[in-house]
Amino acid sequence: MSEPYFLKPVFHEKIWGGTKLHDDFGYDIPSDHTGECWAISAHPHGPATVENGPYAGMTLDQVWAQHRDVFGNAKGDVFPLLTKILDASEDLSVQVHPDDAYAAEHEHELGKTECWYVIAAEPGATMIYGHHAKTREQLAEWINNGEWEKLLRRVPVKAGDFLYVPSGTIHAVGKGIMVLETQQSSDTTYRLYDWDRVDKTTGKKRELHLQQSIDTTNVPHHDPDLNITTTQVGDATVTTYVQSPFFSVWQWRLTNGQATFNRGKAPYTLVSVLDGDGKITVDGQDYPLHKGVHFMLPYDVKQWTLSGDLQIIASEPGDKAY
Repeated sequence: MSEPYFLKPVFHEKIWGGTKLHDDFGYDIPSDHTGECWAISAHPHGPATVENGPYAGMTLDQVWAQHRDVFGNAKGDVFPLLTKILDASEDLSVQVHPDDAYAAEHEHELGKTECWYVIAAEPGATMIYGHHAKTREQLAEWINNGEWEKLLRRVPVKAGDFLYVPSGTIHAVGKGIMVLETQQSSDTTYRLYDWDRVDKTTGKKRELHLQQSIDTTNVPHHDPDLNITTTQVGDATVTTYVQSPFFSVWQWRLTNGQATFNRGKAPYTLVSVLDGDGKITVDGQDYPLHKGVHFMLPYDVKQWTLSGDLQIIASEPGDKAY
C-alpha cells in the first residue's frame, strides 16, 4: 500500500536561537537557544527519522541509500533537498554559500541555493539580502575594512513574504523572524561578519571565512526575477513561489475544504504543515495532519487528497536534482 512517510525532525542549538520552535510549534527542543528544526533531512549533520511504514526507524539517508525506488530511482549520491524551520531570536551571521562547482572542489558536498517562506516577523524586522558593491575589488575592500553599513543591503519583511536566495547571495535572517527554508542539502556556510559576538560556550568569536566569501559572492547583486503565480486546485489556493533547477516550492492553503493533487514530473514531494488541522488521504487511508508535521510523498503515491484547514509549504526536486 502506498503511503506518506512522516518524519521526526532533528534540532540544532545556535548562538542566535530561541524558544519559538517550542512555543509556536510545540516541539520538544533541547534548550532555550534552539535555532533550527531540520524537518526533512538526509544530511549527515542531522538526518530525520522515518516514523511509519516499512522503513520506520530508518533515517532518510539510509532509505535513500538502500531503497532508491522510494524516490523513483532518482540519480545522485546524496538526497538533494533539506527543509528547515529557523527561529532567529537574534540576527544570524552575515553569510554566503558557494555554488555546486566551488563546493564540490573545496567542501566535497553540494552547493547551497535556498529560499525562505516567512512564517512570522516582528514589526520592523529586516533581512540582509544582497549588497551594494559594484565590483569584486570594492566588495573585498569593504569586507576587509569592515564597512558593513556601506556594503550590506537590508530589506523589510513580514509574514507571508518569500525570498529566493541563489548561491553567491550575501544574506542573513534578521532578529525576530521565523522562516521555513527549502534548500539544497548542504551545510557549507561562509561567514563574513558575525556582529563581533562571542560564543558563550567557547568564549571566542566564531570563525569567519573572508576570502571564501569574497571568492563566491555574486557581484554585482541582482534580485532574482520570480514569477509568483496563484491557481486553484479543488478548494485549495496554490501559490507557486519558485521553479528552479534545484527545487520548486508551493504553498497550499485550504479553509474548510478539500483538494486532490496528482503527482507531476518530479519523483517525490516534501510537505510541511505550518498551520491548521486536517488530514491527507492516500490509497483510501486517512492520516491526520496538524501544525508542525512534516512528511514525504514517495514515488508510488500518485495521488493524494487534502481536507480541512491547512497551510502547507510543499517542495519537489528540480530537474538538476533527479
